Amino acid sequence: MLLQLSAQFDPRRDVAPWLSQQAAGDLSADTLGNNFETLHTVNVERNGNVLYTWKGNQGHTFIGLFDPRNQKNQHIYTFEKDLHVISCSVNHEKTLLAVTFLQPRKEERINLLFQPVSKCLTLLVEIHPVNNEKVLKAVDSCIKVQFLYPVAETSTFPESCLLLFSEDKYIEKFDIKVVREGHRVVIENSNRLKRERIADDFIWVQWDMLEQRLFYIVPKESGDTLNCIQFYPDKNFKLILEAPLEISLDDIGLKPVNLDYSYDQDQEIVPKPLNVQVFTSETGTFCVCYSLVPASPEEVAYSVSFLHKGYSKTFTIRLERMDTLEMKDLTFLNLGYYVAVYLPGHFLHLLNTWHPDLMCYNFFLTGEEAKINRLHASSILSPIKSMVWDRSTGKVFTVAINKQALLQFLWNIKSDSGRLAALHCLLLHAGRTMELETQIIEWISENMSTCFTFDPIQEFIIAALYWRMCLEAINLDKLLPYTSLLYWNEDIPGITCRTHIISLPVLKVQHCRGFWEKLNLSLECVKCAEPHLHFNCKELKQEWDKLLLDETTEERTTDMKNIFVHAKRVISGLKTWKAEERLVPLFQDDDYQQQLLTGLMVAQLKDHFMRHLQYVGKKKIEQIAVDYVSKLLDLICWIMENVWKKYSLDSWAFSLRQQRKSNEMVVFHIMCQILQAANGMCVPLPPGFHTLHVGLGVRCLPLHTLLHYIDHGVLRLTEKYVIMLLKELDNTGKNEKLKLSILTRLPEAIGRKVCQMCNHPASSNTVARNYVKLLLEKHRNKQHRMLVVDKLSTRIEFLPLNYLVNMLVEAECQGLMASMEQEIMNARSVEELALKHTTMLLGL
Repeated sequence: MLLQLSAQFDPRRDVAPWLSQQAAGDLSADTLGNNFETLHTVNVERNGNVLYTWKGNQGHTFIGLFDPRNQKNQHIYTFEKDLHVISCSVNHEKTLLAVTFLQPRKEERINLLFQPVSKCLTLLVEIHPVNNEKVLKAVDSCIKVQFLYPVAETSTFPESCLLLFSEDKYIEKFDIKVVREGHRVVIENSNRLKRERIADDFIWVQWDMLEQRLFYIVPKESGDTLNCIQFYPDKNFKLILEAPLEISLDDIGLKPVNLDYSYDQDQEIVPKPLNVQVFTSETGTFCVCYSLVPASPEEVAYSVSFLHKGYSKTFTIRLERMDTLEMKDLTFLNLGYYVAVYLPGHFLHLLNTWHPDLMCYNFFLTGEEAKINRLHASSILSPIKSMVWDRSTGKVFTVAINKQALLQFLWNIKSDSGRLAALHCLLLHAGRTMELETQIIEWISENMSTCFTFDPIQEFIIAALYWRMCLEAINLDKLLPYTSLLYWNEDIPGITCRTHIISLPVLKVQHCRGFWEKLNLSLECVKCAEPHLHFNCKELKQEWDKLLLDETTEERTTDMKNIFVHAKRVISGLKTWKAEERLVPLFQDDDYQQQLLTGLMVAQLKDHFMRHLQYVGKKKIEQIAVDYVSKLLDLICWIMENVWKKYSLDSWAFSLRQQRKSNEMVVFHIMCQILQAANGMCVPLPPGFHTLHVGLGVRCLPLHTLLHYIDHGVLRLTEKYVIMLLKELDNTGKNEKLKLSILTRLPEAIGRKVCQMCNHPASSNTVARNYVKLLLEKHRNKQHRMLVVDKLSTRIEFLPLNYLVNMLVEAECQGLMASMEQEIMNARSVEELALKHTTMLLGL
């Protein structure tokens, strides 16, 4: 199962044993009772405390509290009547209890206890210890009660705030002061409690327990509007947001008010909950979910408005089999980074709330994969993020994405959209551990050729970097790329999606903190065309191409110094790879080009962040850029390390003296894929990568294929490897052919260094080539007559070689060899070397 449930509260497990002990203890069994069938969960408070009721043998109604932190129960209050409690709440200090219950039918005719007789009665009770009761409401409409809890876990004694939600479309706030009288805590001026009307004429309401926010929808001539009131620890509250809704609640056939009652116990009296949910997360995501009336009875339709992105998505699902479905059967769950849409027996749809623009980041599961065990979906409520309350059984579950099931899903799924969704979900939810990354890399190494619409190496590197950096530093999610894909136009079988642009919410408060600050930043990014804020490798590629042209100006020289300073900082941050024992022999030589690209990427990232993070210090921004590139190189190193382990290569696998292993060809092609992915993103590779790559290429490839790879840039020759090649190989004919072929393809800068450092006959080839290039440039605009070759020279019937020898003789006679004295070169040695190379190429 993709979603894993863990029972945080189970009445039979957590309450029933305690009731049995109490029945045999101080309270008599006749009074307390042990009728476990009557256990009913009523509320879950912000701190996780669960309020529940049960009935005694004499018809008494008891209210208890379970604290999941210390796994203890507490008996709070007893009504000596058989009452139907529909709502209750206890304050943070556990000194006050607010409770709403429905009057028994017979009490509507004969009032024995309370005046006046009403269908619904709301009481405020002193419970420290049990003292007085005060009637707050006696009305015919249903009332929901809820104490406010401080956001910080600090006591707010001696004042509490209580909200009353009425079906008559109003919400009141009561400010309740208490005083101590010896060991008792009593309400001060209970006859004159301060009350305040905070909302009127709404058609829907939802209380956000975790963040202490009140969402409600009010009808207006221009359309329904979602409002939000934020409550603060100092008892103040503010209307902080107004959001015009693009859909009328009348159009989707919803009932007027949602108070989240457990209507299963009295369907005639208590209204059913509406299928509209507002979900937020600490990252600034803000979603409104609706059930829609489908156009066909064979379909299910729902809409999710991503208010933080400025658009909504409407989904239509065609069901494979027909059942009698009601709109209440479709359940929305808040999983933080995901919104889950669940229709039991049919599908489970997980929508990525951070990046909902591309469908490939959403899970759409059917059949066995879509099941969520132990849930009765017709009565599910999500009171707190990643928590589910099954009101039919009274159980409260925490919900998490099952890591092992998700990893298994990654291996089994055949669609690219499912693979992308699983990959991103793993990197985000599973803690980004080295063990997990190892398993992902193993999947990548086995499935590179089966992914047709994306490069798994690119996606792993970019996505892993994104989630690492965005969860460690603030506001980087708008500035860093999160995918290698520019667009996605593949359909997901069984689901139709339409995207609509919606109006952005309006924040009524200028200076916000926390969630509202992040939401405001998201809205500003939408106004500025958010996709253009992400770092684009195209600009890096353009600057990289300019640097390769080696434009040497004074300004460029200064830039180059700064670039190499950045590169040095990045490489120094990877000392662990050099210090620890690793299988892959990286960081054993310097690579000028890769250092240049490393420093350039840091510089480009720093400039990008400076444009959009003006409030962050320059040093901090530079450190973020360095960290990003360091983590990038570390990821590539980790891919290499896991590939090396998987295919059992040791640290000297590229040595020419060892016998070739069967897995080296596989590793070589994986390195080709890594190189291709890095080139496509224009990102640097760890120092030593090219040395290792060309070393494997020489061991694995035939000479003609090897030279083809070198000529087309797949393999890049490095100074370290060429020196090792000249030292390790003897001067047999086959090895001489390989050496000469390699040396003739060396870049000029490397060739000059190799020839100076290595005293080997084959290095003369490079010297001769550079010398001839110098002569040709010197005589390019001059007319030359054909000289007679020195009689001591052997006459070769090969006109190009004769012409070359004649030019060298002429140049030697003119004394132009002085500039090449350090190479100890003369015309005859050049003639002999050129003849040898020519005859080899011609196969003579």
